[in-house]
Amino acid sequence: MCIAYLSLGAPEWPLLIAANRDEFHTRPTQAAGPWPLAPHLIAGRDLLGGGTWMGMTEDGRYALLTNYREPGRPAPPGAPSRGLLVRDFLLSQDDPAAWIASIAARADDWAGFNLIVGDTHQAWYLGNRDPARTPRRLEPGRYVLSNHLLDTPWPKAARLRAALDALPPPAWAATPEIVLERLRDTTPAADARLPATGLSLERERLLSSPFIISPDYGTRCSTVLTRAANGRFLFCEQGYDAAGRPFERHDWRL
Repeated sequence: MCIAYLSLGAPEWPLLIAANRDEFHTRPTQAAGPWPLAPHLIAGRDLLGGGTWMGMTEDGRYALLTNYREPGRPAPPGAPSRGLLVRDFLLSQDDPAAWIASIAARADDWAGFNLIVGDTHQAWYLGNRDPARTPRRLEPGRYVLSNHLLDTPWPKAARLRAALDALPPPAWAATPEIVLERLRDTTPAADARLPATGLSLERERLLSSPFIISPDYGTRCSTVLTRAANGRFLFCEQGYDAAGRPFERHDWRL
C-alpha cells in the first residue's frame, strides 16, 4: 500500500478509506477475498511474504500498511515481512491500543513502515521512522499517508486529499467507482515539488502521481473501505495490470 486517505469519526460515516497499493508486477499476489483458514478476514495476500497490505474482518477490525521510502538503508538482518503486521493484527483479538504498543516496543525489527490499525471504537498510527517512536491515537478527522510519515504533504498526498475531501461521503458506498476514479490520478508533480528521498529524478517523477504506471512497478490495485453508522461495511478492490488497465474487481458488503 503506497498511498491511503482516511476519514475517521464522521457521524454518518465513521470510516472511509481509499488506497492504492504500488508494487513490482512480478511479486506474486492473490486478490482480496476471505482467507481459507480465517474466512472472517477479507484481504489480499502477498504470496511471497505471507502477509497483506490492507484488510478488514467481519467484526470491524481493519489495518493498512505503507513502506517508508529510504533507498540505500537495508532491512535489519532476518527482518520479517512488513505485511505480517497487518495480517497478525487482523487475526488477533487484542485491543488495538495494546497490540500496537507491543509492536512499538520492537519496531526496529522491521524495515521502515507506517501502520494504521483500528476497530469500531478506535484507530492508531505507528511509524517506525517517526522520531517519537510511539503509537498515536487518531482522533476524528481526515488523514493521508504515503511513503513518509502520516500527513507528510508530498504532492501526491496533497492531490489525493483535495480530490477526496471534495467527495460527498454517501457517494463512497453507493458508487465506489467515483472513489476509484479519483484514485486513478496519473498526474505527476512538477520537478520543483518532488521530494528528495535519494532516488533518481526520473524515479521520483514516476512515483509522484497517486496512480503509477510502468512496465516493472506500479499500482496493482485500489481499495475502498467504508463503514456506515448502522454498522454496514463495503470492501471493494479493483485490480490493474502493468498498463494500468482494470482487470479484476471484488466487492463485499457486510
